[in-house]
Amino acid sequence: MSKNRSYAVFGLGRYGRALARELAANGAEVIAVDMDEEIVNSVAGEIPYCKCADVTDGEVIKRLGIANVDVVIITMATHLEASVMATMLCKEIGVPTVIAKCASEMNCRILKRIGADRVVLPESESGIRMAKNLLSSGFVDIIELSKDVSMIELDVRPEWEGKNLIELNLRKKYSINIVAVVEDGNVSANIDPEQSLRGSMKLIVMANPARLEKLR
Repeated sequence: MSKNRSYAVFGLGRYGRALARELAANGAEVIAVDMDEEIVNSVAGEIPYCKCADVTDGEVIKRLGIANVDVVIITMATHLEASVMATMLCKEIGVPTVIAKCASEMNCRILKRIGADRVVLPESESGIRMAKNLLSSGFVDIIELSKDVSMIELDVRPEWEGKNLIELNLRKKYSINIVAVVEDGNVSANIDPEQSLRGSMKLIVMANPARLEKLR
């Protein structure tokens, strides 16, 4: 994911505001939405496109042009019903990636079941950190284990599809170590180097942060 993709942030509490502000500050196209007009007005100077709207209304979602957005981040963790409705509506209109912030592990399971592509517990990730992850081209998530080692989850690129890890030789080309493959929510650390990669897969790799630029 990168700043070249478009984003929508639903809910402008502290987390959502920090996320939307960081995305916008880095040049990403962002639609920020909240039901509280006072909140919307307070952030309008920092985020170019802010709207006061009810994201649990399907017609409102369509009018906002959310169907054309690449990533929607739903940050209304304390309002499960609203989060569920917004998630379902976004997936129904074809939003490729919906990320939902959760208030509990149970809420995470519910949101995953009804279509969220990724769920986040607030204590595990700040809005600014999520923005940096989204803006890191091609990376789904980055976890800094130390100053010399990061763990990255990245999409299988179109040019990698149909090829196996032996053919790609990613370790030599990018100086990364693949530690697991994720597909359909299943994580496998028992990697078959002769298995052809599919676009539905994600790779979990470990690398020196200084070398990540080669992947971008």
